[in-house]
Amino acid sequence: MADIKDPENTIIIELKGGNVVLELLPDIAPLHCARMKELAREGAYDGVVFHRVIDGFMAQTGDVEHGRADGDTGRAGTGGSDKPNVKAEFSGVPHDRGTLGAARSQNPDSANSQFFINFSDNHFLNRQYTVYGRVISGMEHVDAITRGEPPANPDKMISVKVAADA
Repeated sequence: MADIKDPENTIIIELKGGNVVLELLPDIAPLHCARMKELAREGAYDGVVFHRVIDGFMAQTGDVEHGRADGDTGRAGTGGSDKPNVKAEFSGVPHDRGTLGAARSQNPDSANSQFFINFSDNHFLNRQYTVYGRVISGMEHVDAITRGEPPANPDKMISVKVAADA
């Protein structure tokens, strides 16, 4: 397990292969970090599938409205949460391998609950999608997520917790 320096700003995602530990960047994107912690504390991410996983690019998840593994995931990727969208917090932090990005529609201020983890350096996304965290442990488990748009048998986040609560 990673050396967790700030448990209040660390997220632990349990996947089938093991835990992925994310260090949030509240100094860079406080609104996005607050939203992820709020949804994690509500248990909203538990059981949500990775609905868009592109080899060499990224793994996307977080549709708490339509992405539950125990329901019909046919619309996964089209929803969000019951909370208002989050305003873009673009920064100079690059979309490097292992960074956490906010998924959104064409509108820069449309991020809500969905997020992605970059499999590789995706600098073409820089200053266009909010970076608000990075994997500090367990990237091998992210690399093992089943590919597809959508995957035929998608992997899910078993649980998502704020480390301070775990």
